[in-house]
Amino acid sequence: MATAYLSIGANLGDRLQQLNQAIALLKAQPEILVTKVSPFYETAPVGGVVQDDFLNGAVALETTLEPLALLAVIHDIEQQLHRVRKVHWGPRTIDLDIVFFDQLSQKTAALTLPHPEVYNRRFVLVPLLDILPKTSVYYSKVVQANARLGDSQRLQVFNGV
Repeated sequence: MATAYLSIGANLGDRLQQLNQAIALLKAQPEILVTKVSPFYETAPVGGVVQDDFLNGAVALETTLEPLALLAVIHDIEQQLHRVRKVHWGPRTIDLDIVFFDQLSQKTAALTLPHPEVYNRRFVLVPLLDILPKTSVYYSKVVQANARLGDSQRLQVFNGV
C-alpha cells in the first residue's frame, strides 16, 4: 500500500457539500482507504482570477493504485461532481490534486510529484500540517514553507456557516 496526500478544494455551489461528496466518493473506491481528513479552511483565491473564496482541506489515504491510476480516479470524481476546466486557476465545483505519493519524485506530462505548487500555497500547507505525521519526510519542508509564506495568503478555519 502506498500513502498519498491530496489537496481538495471548491468555490462553486455548496462548497462544503462538494468536499464531503468528493471524500465519500474516495471512500467508495475499493483500492483506497481514507485515513485522515483535515479541517476545512476558507481561503482567498490565488492566480489573479476574480472569483469567490474557496473551501480547502487535505486528505490522507492508503492505496494499492499507482500514481497515474489514482490520478484517473480523482479526475473521474471531479467529472462526477461537474468540474469544468475553462480557466486556469479559475472557479471550480471541486479540485482534487495529488500532493505527495509516498516519497516519489516524478515529472511526466500528466503528473508531477510532489505537486509543483505545494510549497507556495498556504491553502495546501496548513491543511497538510493537520494530517501529516511529524515523522514524514515532508513534514519539515511543509513547516518551513508555511513559515516562509506567513500571512501572505488569507486563510481561516471554516466554521460551517
